[in-house]
Amino acid sequence: MIGPNGSGKTSLLECIEGLRKPATGTIRVGGFDPATDRTRMTRIAGIQLQQLVYPPRATVEEICRLFASFYPDPADHIELLELFGLSGQRRSQVVKLSGGQQQRLSLILALLNNPQVVFLDELTNGLDPAARRMVWDELRRRNGDGLTIVITSHHMEEVEYLCDRVNVLLKGRVVATGTPTELIRDHAGDSARLVLDGAGGNRKLAESLTGLGSGVRVEPAGQRLMLEVQPARRGDVDRVLAEHGTTARELPASLDDAYLNLTGQAAGTASSEADNVDVS
Repeated sequence: MIGPNGSGKTSLLECIEGLRKPATGTIRVGGFDPATDRTRMTRIAGIQLQQLVYPPRATVEEICRLFASFYPDPADHIELLELFGLSGQRRSQVVKLSGGQQQRLSLILALLNNPQVVFLDELTNGLDPAARRMVWDELRRRNGDGLTIVITSHHMEEVEYLCDRVNVLLKGRVVATGTPTELIRDHAGDSARLVLDGAGGNRKLAESLTGLGSGVRVEPAGQRLMLEVQPARRGDVDRVLAEHGTTARELPASLDDAYLNLTGQAAGTASSEADNVDVS
């Protein structure tokens, strides 16, 4: 699930997890109602919240043992700590871990009950690129083994890498659903995005491109020029580039483009309607 801040992602996830009561509608997870069958549902579902508050003196080992005690057949927490790069912090107090380490610990806790489905809210916030890729690869492996994964994320690269199906939320409504490829195809727009490396200081080139007028947007970016070109003007742009002996690098359409078009770049505009999430 993707969408601007306040669009209803966490509210919807909390309803599915049984942490919030939906205003209307029916929710089932593995056949269980998360509100009335909570004990049975927690045996098949793992949950990673956006934020967890840990006891101030508890160590990583103690927290893992505590959470493992909640389940009849927990996973091996030592194996999970090794897998997610925290075995060296077993005796460290949780509050002294870095933000990224705490995020990986919260993922480990969500996997301790060997779930059939896991809900991950802002999965990789605070993780460095190497840790993020390690988490992604492990989750993809588990997904291949049958684990259903539901995530919210602001990282479109993460969504493209992990997700088979994406819901775009805006002001409490699902405005689009599909695979990443389908969303890019249908909503990324048809403008070409071109990068002219090393052309940022070429005033004559910039003036020639700007002079093409409607359908061509020119934006300096340091030592580069960035172009957004409507299909009908691509030939004119190519002609100007040839006249100046310049070649362009084209950026492929991405889920970022589809997201921005679908939400109207609506960051900060989501309203209280987000608490009434309509997923019909």
